[in-house]
Amino acid sequence: MSEGTGKTAESTPENTNQAAAEATCRRELDLEIPADEVSKAMERVAKEFAKVARVPGFRPGKAPITLIRRRFADDIKGEVLQSLVPERVEKAVNEQKLTPVSQPKVEQLDFNDGQPLKFRAVFEVLPEFELGNYKNLQLEMPVMDVVDEDVTKTLEDMRERAAAFAPAEGRAVQDGDFVQLKLTGTPEGEGEPLQADSVLCHIGAEETMAPFNENLRGVNIGDHKDFDVPYPADYPDAKLAGKTYHYSVDVLGIKTKKLPELNDEFAKDVSDATTLDELKKKIREGLEHQRDHKQKDLLREKVLGEIVKSHDFPVPRSLVEHQMDVRLERVVRSLAQQGVDPRAVNIDWVSLRKRNEDRAKDDVKAELIVDRIATAENIDVTEEEVEHELQHLAGHSNESAEAIRARLTKEGTLDRIKAKLRSDKTLDWLAQNARVSTTAAAAGAK
Repeated sequence: MSEGTGKTAESTPENTNQAAAEATCRRELDLEIPADEVSKAMERVAKEFAKVARVPGFRPGKAPITLIRRRFADDIKGEVLQSLVPERVEKAVNEQKLTPVSQPKVEQLDFNDGQPLKFRAVFEVLPEFELGNYKNLQLEMPVMDVVDEDVTKTLEDMRERAAAFAPAEGRAVQDGDFVQLKLTGTPEGEGEPLQADSVLCHIGAEETMAPFNENLRGVNIGDHKDFDVPYPADYPDAKLAGKTYHYSVDVLGIKTKKLPELNDEFAKDVSDATTLDELKKKIREGLEHQRDHKQKDLLREKVLGEIVKSHDFPVPRSLVEHQMDVRLERVVRSLAQQGVDPRAVNIDWVSLRKRNEDRAKDDVKAELIVDRIATAENIDVTEEEVEHELQHLAGHSNESAEAIRARLTKEGTLDRIKAKLRSDKTLDWLAQNARVSTTAAAAGAK
């Protein structure tokens, strides 16, 4: 092969199926560096070694070059490869107008003294594809109205959080009561015991496990109970999941929950509103704000689904692998935010990552399509829009917008913020140019 040229995977013996080769983003370039260029590089590197190499019997810089080349042969070859190979790969890539999205790997290296340096560079490129239909998309959205029942439910949740506990004396525990317990839980087999000097158990509640309800319903203050609780394998707490605990329980007290009355005083206690009507208005406005965000997110999601469905092209495996990692990191962060140690959860992380492969492919495909549409429609992000986003981020942190800009610039992630803004702007443009209908069957969906 002539200097600086290469052949792609489609023409190599390993890839004789033309159609199959075109269905992948993998590219292979068989490259060759002339013998005289390699020899000059070997000579130059050997002289550099000779200046600093320490060889027994010779002062620094005085050892014969032939001895240096023989003694440090592998190191010299390594330096030559590092200096010549990347430069030749870059030249070949530019000549063939390719856009690598993965670091080229060197395979089938043939490096012998006095001979041309031959090797294969393997990498992935962005796919070539034609944009299909992306205007006038047909989208269906569920009705997402905020109704009186939503406001009522939010008020009830606020009452629950503001509730007070009062002692219930002179009677046994009944459904709806909260039993104050001192308990010790000992697991069958291995495991750490559980101990609590004072814990409340809501008797008869849906979230309370059946053995607690069955054994504590009807008890009185001062009673002692022993019973076993088998936890299901998918129990949220990994320390308990799949295990059976023997509980030794002392009843310390019986309490009832007293909900505050819904009146103006309640509104003042739980918010900055001065009347109950004002609180209801604020709740409705908050729910409508949440609804608007959910609608926007769902509409963007449906736009992405439609454009991905209407485009069929291969995506780089390296980008899919990266996106699979991103999805796994989201799961880990979500667990950590819930106070769960991801390392202690009984999850098959390898299988979970694999199950996300198809979604990861769609994520990569969607990103490539949206970027192409943004370019086709001249959609870009203004400096004012970037500043607005930085101000928004500043409003949720202890940093100023200027400090956030400086930090993101230093970290090299400001461009990612701009890319996200450009993508969102493009999705909103697609939604504005789509034909959106609401589905009555999904009325009330949240």
